[in-house]
Amino acid sequence: MAKLDTDLYKRVRSLGLRKSVARDVAGAARRAGGGKKGPQALRNAVTDLRSLASELEDRAKGGPGQRKAAAKKAAQTRKRKQTKRSQAAKKAAKTRAKAS
Repeated sequence: MAKLDTDLYKRVRSLGLRKSVARDVAGAARRAGGGKKGPQALRNAVTDLRSLASELEDRAKGGPGQRKAAAKKAAQTRKRKQTKRSQAAKKAAKTRAKAS
């Protein structure tokens, strides 16, 4: 098993991540020292944690519920406008029929 950055491991564990995830992150961080880019495992872990954080923020703000309400409102608006167009077309057809 690779050596871990124990401070990072403890910090990640204290934030509530699973032991296996904390171990992977700490081990990858330990190996990431040299090159321009860190190892792929560390970059993937960071990406996953960022997406998790943004999803949690979205849920805290009521995102899914707000989107559902907005979608319902948009559907009602589309239906109302379609009915209005249909009525206008029927009226125009009736007028054209009278004129002929």
